Amino acid sequence: QVQLVESGGGSVQAGGSLRLSCAASGYTYNTNCLAWFRQAPGREREAVAGRFIGTFATNYDDSVKGRFTVSQDNAKNRMYLQMNSLKPEDAAMYYCAARPICGWHGSFDATVAAWLASSSTCWGHGTQVTVSS
Repeated sequence: QVQLVESGGGSVQAGGSLRLSCAASGYTYNTNCLAWFRQAPGREREAVAGRFIGTFATNYDDSVKGRFTVSQDNAKNRMYLQMNSLKPEDAAMYYCAARPICGWHGSFDATVAAWLASSSTCWGHGTQVTVSS
């Protein structure tokens, strides 16, 4: 099992920036199966950015491309999400997620669905991001 702890959330004005951090620990840890999700009130949990398919490749949701950047510092067992040009619609609880094994399921939507459904997916408790207009 992997233990995940998020930090760095807060309240910013539209156009501002935040940097989220995810600290990972535990013996079952695959750096190519680490990703960020978010969930706003009344909405489904959705993928934001990360490594979803067990390779070095990264994927971003269309809504954050060009504004968010995911990175890892494997020596420190940490994953980061740099969020720039924040919009009110970015407000949500942001979660770090990890799996020991992950792969492609024919489409990105199906791949994300597997993450959400799998009992092997480990989740942090989240860090809150609010954005004022």
